Amino acid sequence: MTLSFGGSVANFDVIIQTQKIMQFFEFLLLLGSTVYLIVNRTINKKLKKPYLLGALLLFIVFHLLLEGYRWQMIPGYIIWLIALITAFRQSEKKPHIIIRGLKVAGLVIILALAILLPSVLPVFELPEPSGAYTVATKNILLELDREEEITTDKTDQRRIMLKVWYPSSSNDGEADPYIDKAGRNGFAQKYGLPPFTMDYLDKIETHVYRDLPVAEKVFPVLIFSHGYNSKANGYYALLSEVVSRGYVVFAINHTYESTGTTFPDGDMAYFDYNYANQIESGTWEVVAPAVETFKNGLPFAQRHPVVKKALMNYFVKDMVQRWATDISDVVGALDAWNRVGFFKGKLDLDNIGVFGHSRGGGAAGHSLLIDSNIKAGVNLDGVQWGPIVDTVFQQPFLFVSADWPAEHEDLNSHAYVNKSTSYFYEAMIHGTGHSNFMDIPYMVPLQSLSQAGNIDPDLGIEISTDLVVSFFDKHLKAKPIDMNTFNTKYDMLDFVIFKGGTVR
Repeated sequence: MTLSFGGSVANFDVIIQTQKIMQFFEFLLLLGSTVYLIVNRTINKKLKKPYLLGALLLFIVFHLLLEGYRWQMIPGYIIWLIALITAFRQSEKKPHIIIRGLKVAGLVIILALAILLPSVLPVFELPEPSGAYTVATKNILLELDREEEITTDKTDQRRIMLKVWYPSSSNDGEADPYIDKAGRNGFAQKYGLPPFTMDYLDKIETHVYRDLPVAEKVFPVLIFSHGYNSKANGYYALLSEVVSRGYVVFAINHTYESTGTTFPDGDMAYFDYNYANQIESGTWEVVAPAVETFKNGLPFAQRHPVVKKALMNYFVKDMVQRWATDISDVVGALDAWNRVGFFKGKLDLDNIGVFGHSRGGGAAGHSLLIDSNIKAGVNLDGVQWGPIVDTVFQQPFLFVSADWPAEHEDLNSHAYVNKSTSYFYEAMIHGTGHSNFMDIPYMVPLQSLSQAGNIDPDLGIEISTDLVVSFFDKHLKAKPIDMNTFNTKYDMLDFVIFKGGTVR
């Protein structure tokens, strides 16, 4: 049956916008097939059938050969198939108006899906690292001599996978694939999607390589801790930029509390939802009174004892301490890795820093309280649960906040009441959401789904990495950096420096 939409008024604005979220030949395939279906009677009069069929076949061949199949394009493939059938049959008989209406409605629905699916889960582009070094990665398994408290098997010993990001002077190697299999499966599980929906991530260019030689230099070491039910593989934009500027980053995958872990033997461990429900059940009553103090507009002095009690007793403080122990265990293993093996002599163990995002940021802060080998720390938009409210950092510390709404409970204003005996920096990046420190704004560009702010994702990452690198350059590399310049460097940034607890 011939599909004819001659005389219909079509608005191409939405279709043209898809060029921004689709690969070139995907866009050409969808646009060419849709335009043909809308005005096929006119085109049929000007072009012979072999030319039409040839053009449509070229669309699909170029797309499949140069870009490859992905499931998000299935509605687009259906439109192409309908166009191919229409071109092959080329009926001159004009269908009944009801049939025409049904065809138009069907095409609109399929076209909407053909635009929506690539928009929600696009083949996105990560920013290229701007530093002097090529970024490479290597996986390391760290097996620990302590009980795994999350599983029910008392014989289980804690083991964690590390993705080590390091500088290299070579770029002749295998590209690092974007997120391992367990991480992909876990991400799909988190959002109720079948595992195959993440297969399109094979198309993402990471600008990172596998197992290249380490550059001939000794580098400061940073330990990175990811967010809850996330993983370090979801921070390519942030970590690759930091590493390109001369740091080795040991990114921890906190087993059973990350989306997923792939071990060298092929075993996979996923986020343990049963354990998560168990430790969280009935704990809201601990933090609810603190939330109420903000809602009721109580002044800081009256809020403080209530918020302090929540910070010291809410279940997340145990998680933060558990992850901080993972961080400290990695620090403890660095000396052995620096003496023999792949990283021999490349790690500056006199200059170790820690940073993390969300609950990983809280773990980074707590690790400064339990491990004196760590010289500086950064918390990217995480609440600092635990005992810091009763003590003070002895090391330089940077807290970077997203642009939370005014009604958001600022628990960290109480957690960090004592600041640091050294430097303490507070930064807030306007227009950011909690996920702007991750790759999520690239991976899921719709703000309603990604929890990102309205800032351009590239700018958000640029400001974040500039803050992190400048902070560590100053306090680990001893570079003469004036952090006060951040007060004027970015219009989107609020920045305050404290020295010994007072504004500097």
